[in-house]
Amino acid sequence: MTDTTTPGAGKTLWGHPVGLAVLTGTELWERFSYYGMMGLLTLYMTKQALLPGHVEHIIGFPGFRAVVEGVFGPLTTLALASQIFGLYTGFIYATPIVGGLIGDRLLGQRRTVILGTLLMAGGHILMTFEPFFLLALLLLILGAGCIKGNMAVQVGALYGKDDTRRTRAFGIYLIGLNVGAFTAPLIVGTLGEKVAWHWGFGAAGIGMLISLVIYLLGQKHLPPDTLKAAGSEKAPGLRKGEGRLLAGLMLLLIPYILVFSAYQQAWNIFMVWADTSVDMTFGAFKAPVTWFATLDGILTILAVFFCVRLWAWQARRGKEPNDVGKISFGMILGTLSFLFLAGGAFLAGSGLTAIIFPVLFFVAADLMIPFVDTVTMSAFSRSAPAALGTTMMGIFYLATFVTNVTVGWLGRFYETLSHAQFWLLHAGLSAAGLLFLILLGKPLTRMLEPIPFAPTADPPIEATLGASRG
Repeated sequence: MTDTTTPGAGKTLWGHPVGLAVLTGTELWERFSYYGMMGLLTLYMTKQALLPGHVEHIIGFPGFRAVVEGVFGPLTTLALASQIFGLYTGFIYATPIVGGLIGDRLLGQRRTVILGTLLMAGGHILMTFEPFFLLALLLLILGAGCIKGNMAVQVGALYGKDDTRRTRAFGIYLIGLNVGAFTAPLIVGTLGEKVAWHWGFGAAGIGMLISLVIYLLGQKHLPPDTLKAAGSEKAPGLRKGEGRLLAGLMLLLIPYILVFSAYQQAWNIFMVWADTSVDMTFGAFKAPVTWFATLDGILTILAVFFCVRLWAWQARRGKEPNDVGKISFGMILGTLSFLFLAGGAFLAGSGLTAIIFPVLFFVAADLMIPFVDTVTMSAFSRSAPAALGTTMMGIFYLATFVTNVTVGWLGRFYETLSHAQFWLLHAGLSAAGLLFLILLGKPLTRMLEPIPFAPTADPPIEATLGASRG
């Protein structure tokens, strides 16, 4: 069967262009490799790579450490590992700006994605060789920058502007992304923790190669590249009232940065804490702490489905909250999630924390994600002036860069505070975002009100996926 009404005309699969299956499969394995790496990175650094007898073998590490400590001050081994994690995950969200320019202006989306997959595969393979640790991280950062954005553009290009299948396609793509995210800890994390670190990193590299094979074999089903010559488009100017929207969007980033500077610790120091301070035993079996990342992925999918149904039900009754109302509720959930961790650590004292407390943490934190992450991204895609649409999405990614670098910086306090105090610190960040919205919620809502008769553009796919999970 063919469909000639969309840019992705050709064969269809389950009512969608075959290209959607190609891109979803590619992204599933790319996220498998990425989240496998995320779950192991801090554990690997604190339990092997940065320890005496190992760190001396890493090429260029003395100079790298001197630069990092020149910016952030003297760091213990744990604090340094935390800051490296923050810098790595932060730059993952800074490089898509460059990757987008390469895709739009130089190589086209297809060749840029292929370049990105090769770079990431090379990075994972180099992670299996201790001396190349820093080079491996650099390749992974550059590869992710080439893939993010360029993949999203291709998904959107499969559908015409009025194609009603577009939203459902975004949902399918999101599910594929999260299948990769929650499968990775079961395979990559278990191999890394239970067998050997390099087995885990090697498995992530194999996942990236599978991603590349799927993408190459499905080339004929993908939309054509859209190369733009530099200076070929005249940027429109700001219209009356759009300055107000810009100010409102920038203010909306403040609570976002606060809550995600706390939440992203779930992939960093949380893993170290759970490894030593949470009762992970079930009979004679001790579960790998990276399995919490699998729980995180599953709960995120369920939370997105729940919120979509909830907001549709509220909309039919004329009671759907506005953006500020949704984000405020997300801040409550974010605060509550870390109170669960702080409470569990306090009750445990010098013993092991019961596993129910980190489970409750993920239930609340993952429900927070669609209320804050998706709603904030949607506001940016909807309200950004046409003259600065791409720039504003770049600013949103840079905000994610700030949150991840902050996560690394916050990790240093793990050694100076009690566990309960450390998690209370993170609860305080989310609570500060909630207080900000309580004080400025009404004027912020007015600032974000749409300009009458403003043209509505199709939101980019990132508005549906959210940045923190992408």
